[in-house]
Amino acid sequence: MMLHAHGRSRLRLPILVLASLSIGLAGCGGGSKPNKDVAYVARDVDTLYMAAKQRLDDGEAKQAAALFDEVERQHPYSPWARRAQLMGAFSYYVARDYAKSVQTAQRFLSVHPGNKDAPYAYYLVALCYYEQISDVRRDQKDTKQALDALTEVIRRYPGTQYATDAKLKIDLVNDHLAGKEMEIGRFYEHSGKWLAGTIRFRTVIDKYQATSHTPEALYRLVESYLALGIPAEAQKSAAVLGANYPGSEWYQRAYKLMNAKAPGTKAI
Repeated sequence: MMLHAHGRSRLRLPILVLASLSIGLAGCGGGSKPNKDVAYVARDVDTLYMAAKQRLDDGEAKQAAALFDEVERQHPYSPWARRAQLMGAFSYYVARDYAKSVQTAQRFLSVHPGNKDAPYAYYLVALCYYEQISDVRRDQKDTKQALDALTEVIRRYPGTQYATDAKLKIDLVNDHLAGKEMEIGRFYEHSGKWLAGTIRFRTVIDKYQATSHTPEALYRLVESYLALGIPAEAQKSAAVLGANYPGSEWYQRAYKLMNAKAPGTKAI
């Protein structure tokens, strides 16, 4: 399973915050046209900030991020520096430079931990990890980091729009992690390493039981326990499968398998 399809709506919440960060700034440029040159020359803070924002509005996220960084570098003690820091993190996110986005957002949090925009900074870090979730056949480091970061958003800011969105994304992340366990478990099965496979399938049932992979995990346990010569354990897994997913394809397969391989066991 891949989650890239869900990334199409990834800018919904960031755009809302972008609007709030930019509000009231339109008149700060003195009516002059923003300088299109991104060279790092000394400029007054409002002109530099508005030039960065114009770049972002024009879809030039990398150049915008560089200019927002320059606001912070040239005017570190200005109120604009705080805004520029978070806008820079957002610009890096839009440019898909997730490492720099995380770095910038975390720097913002280290300097302004109690700021009103701190919830968004935590959420942006989580989004960066979430956008990097890869195919289940690859290492799941980013998936686990996404889960940790999304959980942190919910823990710190449970009543916010960010927590609501984080909960939805956690469901997808857990499904992805369960898919990885299933991928490994099936590989062990096909290699005849039945015990190793049962450990992976048990992990799905114990840690990710609310995901879409649970019915198959229970069926794979039936297969594995029968192959290991433990029909009583196979019967238990089949019974759980029948009780929770009676109309599923996996239960039908388990029922036929038990009747074929362990006809003497108690009916499921």
